[in-house]
Amino acid sequence: MAHPHVVNAQDLPWSESTRGLRIAMRRKQLGAAAQGQKLGCSLFELPPGKQSWPRHYHLANEEALFILEGSGTLRLGDETVPLKAGDYVALPAGPACAHQLINESGSPLRYLAFSTMLEPDVIVYPDSKKVGVLAGAAPGGNKAARTLEAYLPLGSQVSYWTGEEG
Repeated sequence: MAHPHVVNAQDLPWSESTRGLRIAMRRKQLGAAAQGQKLGCSLFELPPGKQSWPRHYHLANEEALFILEGSGTLRLGDETVPLKAGDYVALPAGPACAHQLINESGSPLRYLAFSTMLEPDVIVYPDSKKVGVLAGAAPGGNKAARTLEAYLPLGSQVSYWTGEEG
């Protein structure tokens, strides 16, 4: 019998995410399957011509990417960086490391994505000018445990005392 903290990627099913014409990916959540607590790891496959999540950065969690096979382009901060198999990318929290991976090649792009699993977390999406606030479970964590999940326009604001008049 295998140990509950040991998983083999071959034994896990892919989950698929598609949004519109640009975003499509397959994912195996290795860290969750191995009962990881403070470090997440997922195996991703990005089809040709597709991109990963909307460009974003975290205020609490650090992420990293390790390219296993294929090539792609990483939007990183204000730069565009080519990536290929064997490249490792550190993505510390904060706006300087806003990121999005794009597969402009004709072959699938496979990579490992690592993340600290801190909560609460605030995620900023500079292109779509919105902010996400998560508590109870980190991004990629157990959604059933999530106590707060809100996505709001960045310009949306009320004063501290709004709604407290009574």
